[in-house]
Amino acid sequence: MSETKSDSLSTQRLILVPAIISLAVTSLRLVGELDHWSKTYFNTEVGGGGAIVGITWLAPIFGMYFAIRLAAASEGPRSALRAIGFGLLGGVIIVGSLPAERLVLPSPPSFQVRLLYIWAMFALAGLVTLPGWPRLWKTLLAYAYAVRIPIVIIMFFAFRGAWGTHYDALPPDFTGPSLMSKWLWLGFFPQLILWVGFTLASGMLFGGIASAVTRLFRFESRIVAG
Repeated sequence: MSETKSDSLSTQRLILVPAIISLAVTSLRLVGELDHWSKTYFNTEVGGGGAIVGITWLAPIFGMYFAIRLAAASEGPRSALRAIGFGLLGGVIIVGSLPAERLVLPSPPSFQVRLLYIWAMFALAGLVTLPGWPRLWKTLLAYAYAVRIPIVIIMFFAFRGAWGTHYDALPPDFTGPSLMSKWLWLGFFPQLILWVGFTLASGMLFGGIASAVTRLFRFESRIVAG
């Protein structure tokens, strides 16, 4: 029991600074969109795709950070190549799920059916990476929820107040008129399933690569020292 508690506290310490940085980026993005700053950095369209200011880009970066920290604490993967392999599998599922949508779903699928399919694929992509490096996976999962839950809360108020940000932008084919329908379909479940799956898959892939590079440098250092 004490071992589990110690491990939990270690995870909390590990994700603390990255979570604070991510929340600061989220706050900056919200202010930028509310004040209509440059769309290059603060895109207010549906999904906010391509905006430079956002936490999506941080998932692989912090995946590498967590990997390096864990490796330094002798909690690296059993095999760096194994970690990379499972990370690649998650990435293939995400990338492959988009064109495969036309083959799997009835044509034309409803917006809600399409969302359910995408959520399932991203969740699967995150889940399959677990065997590659369970300790890193657990850390990324804690980080993902730490930074996505605040966005879920922001999106509730954004939908209620019609803020005009990407947090409350509605896709043209969305048919849910009520506040709760908008929030659940476009906020709650996407943030806690889709984006958590993305964080796991991308973080595990780049974390595995970081582990392999770290081991390579250590091996070369030993050769030089020897």
